Amino acid sequence: MDVSTTLWVLTVLGLGALIAIDFFIGRKPHDVSVKEAGIWTVVWIVLAALFGLGLLFFGNSQASGEFFAGFITEKSLSVDNLFVFVLIMAKFAVPSQLQQRVLLVGVLIALVLRAIFIAAGAAIITSFSWVFYLFGAFLIYTAWKLIQEARSDEEEEEFEENRLLKSVERKFGVADRYHGTKLFIRTNGKRVLTPLMVVMLAIGTTDVLFALDSIPAIFGLTQDPYIVFTANAFALMGLRQLYFLIGGLLKKLVHLSYGLSVILGFIGVKLVLHALHESGVHVPEISVPFSLSVICGVLVVTTITSLVASRKQAQREAAEAEKAAPAAQSGEPEKDAVQA
Repeated sequence: MDVSTTLWVLTVLGLGALIAIDFFIGRKPHDVSVKEAGIWTVVWIVLAALFGLGLLFFGNSQASGEFFAGFITEKSLSVDNLFVFVLIMAKFAVPSQLQQRVLLVGVLIALVLRAIFIAAGAAIITSFSWVFYLFGAFLIYTAWKLIQEARSDEEEEEFEENRLLKSVERKFGVADRYHGTKLFIRTNGKRVLTPLMVVMLAIGTTDVLFALDSIPAIFGLTQDPYIVFTANAFALMGLRQLYFLIGGLLKKLVHLSYGLSVILGFIGVKLVLHALHESGVHVPEISVPFSLSVICGVLVVTTITSLVASRKQAQREAAEAEKAAPAAQSGEPEKDAVQA
């Protein structure tokens, strides 16, 4: 898709205006209700759908299909990010009324960093076509790693601050408590960070780690930097509302890692086949409509099996609790008699 500089500028300005509106609406710290989160989640999805349809009418069907495939992939991968965001919020004990501000600025930082990643990735692909082999191999390895982590019985690890975050804290210092929406305060004549600023940086910089697999994944669906950027932008901008909407549902998505591993592995294979085709080897290439159907199908199946498994687990726990209750009650008199 041939994108002019003017269209790039208008797109960035349009996305900037949407972010400004989002910030203006949520400027006052408050607890986000499920209803509010649901409404704005629908709004962002509708905006993404309208943008994809705009590509269909003013561009071509391939660009539109690539956008929807990329958007759905990035959205599904971003749901996995929410698990880490929950850990970060707990680590820094972020007040519930400040969490939306944290996510808004954190996601904005992530969007800027991803734009840099996308520009670098596009430049590398243009200059070195063999990089598709590396991207494909990396995604297949990531898919295998996700399966290994999903099959392990280890408990969720606590969030650990990265080196960049620790160095910033050492250099500027951090206040001992939150000061509303302030990012900096003066203590003993020295300007220090507030915990709010630290957690925003934590959200934004941690997303870079997720970009290491999501950016190669979307480049496996399209090599158009414009589509890659806009799909990432729409997926990330609705992430804040999605956090509040499905926060309680995250623990029920027990098969999400399996679904994401299938998607990443599939796109990895698609990249390798594309690289072989570019090298002159006659191999079948996977079309965008087929990719879109596979991604959607995997997500639907994963969601259904996750909810079924979670319900069965809840029923088992309830049955075990009912069995344990009479035993506990029958043991109380014996305990009292011994004490007497």
